[in-house]
Amino acid sequence: MDLSVLPTLTVLSDYVTIAQLGDNKIVRVVHPKASAAISLHGGHVISFKPEGQEDLIWMSKDAIFDNKAALRGGIPICWPWFGRIAAPAHGFARNSAWALLEHRESDNGVIVSLGLTDNEHTRAIWPHQFKLVLNVEISDALKVTLDVTNTDSTAWQFSGALHTYLNLGDIHQMTVTGMGATYVDSLLNNQACEGGDVLTLTDTIDRVYTAPENEIVLHDNAWNRKLSIQNSGDNSAVLWNPWKEGAESMGDMNNDGYLSMFCIESSLHANSLNEGKELAPGESHQLITHIAVR
Repeated sequence: MDLSVLPTLTVLSDYVTIAQLGDNKIVRVVHPKASAAISLHGGHVISFKPEGQEDLIWMSKDAIFDNKAALRGGIPICWPWFGRIAAPAHGFARNSAWALLEHRESDNGVIVSLGLTDNEHTRAIWPHQFKLVLNVEISDALKVTLDVTNTDSTAWQFSGALHTYLNLGDIHQMTVTGMGATYVDSLLNNQACEGGDVLTLTDTIDRVYTAPENEIVLHDNAWNRKLSIQNSGDNSAVLWNPWKEGAESMGDMNNDGYLSMFCIESSLHANSLNEGKELAPGESHQLITHIAVR
């Protein structure tokens, strides 16, 4: 994504501006270490490009920037649930208006903080009080932290994911290691399965890996690089690619998009709302993904 062509609305500092992309307002970061972009609609990272590298984040060429639709690609925030265990699918955070709380910068990079709290709209969907802070740390690597706090008077349960779409040269020349051997296969009626140490793709995949290693590595052989993904605060890693038929079935995904993307998600997975992670009043939890080239 060429961030330089986006019209500037507001200059916040030497490194941070507010830009326009379609109807969406974008926090644009251009720093000597890296460039990045975050949509205020959805609190959604849509680009991270270390200096001298291809973008690590994939966005669909047909993504809809109408300030209403969830964005196809980037790092959608699935919260307060992941999947279709309630409506809307993947929760409401990825369709909500987030506020820019602050930005901090140094020679090492930029930190952008966004916030979302409960309001009349969210309480109509999910009747609880909460505070979310999304910290996006942009330097040689990208670190995204979703900080979840229960501001209610009673406990509640949640699940979620940082649904990262990674950008790669060619899905046919990609392998993945570190995802672990055990997984639940969504394409086989959530059957428990066991796989090997190295993953290659020839068809669609939708799996919840239940015992990932501390580091998952995407070997992007077409571009001769390795992407390191280190997640924390999760209980699983979701790996997904819709393949040709899946891409063609989605109106906001270009038909050949599956060839250049792969999702490795930091996930707090649960089979129902009641089985999610419980937070007592005043408690917080952090869901983190750290992505780097190595």
